[in-house]
Amino acid sequence: MYFYGPMNGYDWGWGIFTGVLWLIFLVFIAYAFIRWIRHFEGNGNNNNQINAADPINIIKERYAKGEITKEQFDQLKKDLKNKD
Repeated sequence: MYFYGPMNGYDWGWGIFTGVLWLIFLVFIAYAFIRWIRHFEGNGNNNNQINAADPINIIKERYAKGEITKEQFDQLKKDLKNKD
């Protein structure tokens, strides 16, 4: 009986294993590419845009930038809570 190839013909299992590894690798690359594209298109979920529109966050940013004083911040915050 003659065996051809490396390891006397018993290496066919490694071929399937490496094929599966390549498939997993390619799926990962495709997933990463799609996430990257969505990031730049803006089609992904961007929670920062939703939170930025919150009035409390707006006055917090204005206070942090020094655009309003502590008293103005407290008053605006109180007004917004009474509005709800």
